Amino acid sequence: MSSFRHIALSLALVLPALSAVQAQSSSSSSDAAAPAQSQTQQSAGRTPSQLSVQARIRARREQRRVAAIRDVYTHLYEVYTGGGYLRTNAGPSLQKVTEYNWNVGFTRYFNERFGVTLDGRGNYGTPFVGLNSVSLTKPAISQYSGMIGPTYRFYMQPKISVSGRILAGVSNGNFSGDTNGFGTQVLGLFPDGTTYAASASIPVEYNLTPSIGLRVSPEFYATGFGSKAQNSFGYTAGIVYRFKRQ
Repeated sequence: MSSFRHIALSLALVLPALSAVQAQSSSSSSDAAAPAQSQTQQSAGRTPSQLSVQARIRARREQRRVAAIRDVYTHLYEVYTGGGYLRTNAGPSLQKVTEYNWNVGFTRYFNERFGVTLDGRGNYGTPFVGLNSVSLTKPAISQYSGMIGPTYRFYMQPKISVSGRILAGVSNGNFSGDTNGFGTQVLGLFPDGTTYAASASIPVEYNLTPSIGLRVSPEFYATGFGSKAQNSFGYTAGIVYRFKRQ
């Protein structure tokens, strides 16, 4: 009987204490969860505003980029001039010769990307023809060509553009002018004459201002002197000037 009274007394003391601890723990959990929930709500409230500001900044940057592109590439006309380098053949069995050239051209654009180009150039070289009976081993030769064809800009940025250009026309070759009257056959050169000329190039431009740029154009260049195809590679480089708005 005495043991029963002790147990009952112990339960009477422990149960209120457990209830108090449980209530305090629930209160602490609620107090800790409240600031976390408040922070989440505040973050959720700030995020759309921050995204909106970033979106406006990106939109303004894009507008400036588009305006700068239009400022460069809405010119109606451009002219260019410069020089170049070409590795080609001067005779059916001669080794390739290095020719240097001047180059001028004019392009009429119909929109920001597409235009038609008229190109003229002169190529000059001194091929090695080997030892021969006339003691003339490196005669000077020249070729002059005029071509026309489409130009298309496929990459445009305010400072840089990359285009594709295909030209076709005629080329006149003077191979006998420095042979001292011996002619081209004895030296193994192509005969003088006029033949086709074709060019495929990739002009790359760096713009100094909206109207002025620097250009380099790796190029494949083909001619047909001596009834043979001369498949040549080289480049042209120079300065570009744009004028008059579309």
